Amino acid sequence: MPSPISTPGAPCWIDLVTSDIAAARSFYGELFGWEFETGDQEKYGGYTTARKNGKTVAGIMQKDAGMAAMPDVWSTYLRTEDAAATAEAVGSHGGQVYMPPMDVPEQGFMAIFGDASGASIGVWQPREMKGYELVAEPGSAAWHELHAKDYDAAVRFYQEVFGWDTEVMSDSPEFRYTTLGSGMTAQAGILDASGYLPADVPSHWQVYFAVADTDASIAQATAMGATVLDGPEDSDFGRVAMLADPTGATFKIIASQAPQGG
Repeated sequence: MPSPISTPGAPCWIDLVTSDIAAARSFYGELFGWEFETGDQEKYGGYTTARKNGKTVAGIMQKDAGMAAMPDVWSTYLRTEDAAATAEAVGSHGGQVYMPPMDVPEQGFMAIFGDASGASIGVWQPREMKGYELVAEPGSAAWHELHAKDYDAAVRFYQEVFGWDTEVMSDSPEFRYTTLGSGMTAQAGILDASGYLPADVPSHWQVYFAVADTDASIAQATAMGATVLDGPEDSDFGRVAMLADPTGATFKIIASQAPQGG
């Protein structure tokens, strides 16, 4: 599944905000074969970049005191050519600005928004750091999926704010799903989650990681303290499972030999 991260509005980066960065490095390093480089503390607050086979795949950030109340979480970032203009568009299309555009010295600009369904979504305006360099190969992001309580509002939001060219994959009462792009060139999906998300669980994005063997990865992850939340089960796109890492951040894995998808 190609992922032209240079396309405005496309997923281009993921990162983990964690309560225990040492534990996260140990867990994901072992599970996905990642190596790590920690950025300058003064410039980048110790933000850690994960690499697989020398290519950037993700970031990890230690929660500070102001984040103590929030759960550990994986976030998806969409590419923008102008983070400030995107922030204005978010506000005028039913979203919220959680963190206004912030200059990351030399690297780019980042911001965090709430979309029209209440899900948190990041944006990245690149300078030197363009985004992840490995996609849909074992140990890298394979798919990004929004579980939306207000599906129609979410689809409109991403079309209007990020210029998504969408395709309806399914529109039955049991399964409503829209993708960014179509077929094998699709890069993200929006799922109508109104029928199953509990009242206290907001709309949210989920990151899928490609793995060579879903069941073997589950065995490895649980041996290191992860919890299986759903699956494993076979889908049209591969064998999928949902896990929580040892500090509670959730993610999905999918067998990489199959086309990736929701």
